[in-house]
Amino acid sequence: MGSLKEVQAQIVEDFSMFDEWLDKYEYLIELGKNLKPFPEESKTEDRLIKGCQSRVWLDCKMEDGLLWFSADSDAIITRGIISLLVGVYSGRTPKEISEDDFSFIDELGLKENLSPTRANGLASMISTIKRTAEENL
Repeated sequence: MGSLKEVQAQIVEDFSMFDEWLDKYEYLIELGKNLKPFPEESKTEDRLIKGCQSRVWLDCKMEDGLLWFSADSDAIITRGIISLLVGVYSGRTPKEISEDDFSFIDELGLKENLSPTRANGLASMISTIKRTAEENL
């Protein structure tokens, strides 16, 4: 696994291969399909991210000083978005995550190309990941 900035740069590069947003949505859907299964018994109210139109569950475990996220969503695009975030931030230290500016999301143009409710959900996912990191500092 590369540094956080290297992984983010790779994702920006991957997305830049697609000219059309429809293709980028398809890529997000594929990412969502590759998300590791999330146990049904973990889909609890305390793991639900508030502020998302669709239901998004996020769980985090600390192992050897690193945060490991797992997640799921009941909406396919949202599942892709949380998969992207989990892929970037899992296996990182709380310090790395809390100090990150998440600017690669802006470079992807994700916020501008999502519906307002999905963009709000994305912001909620980001703030939940950041808050989880800060709570584990």
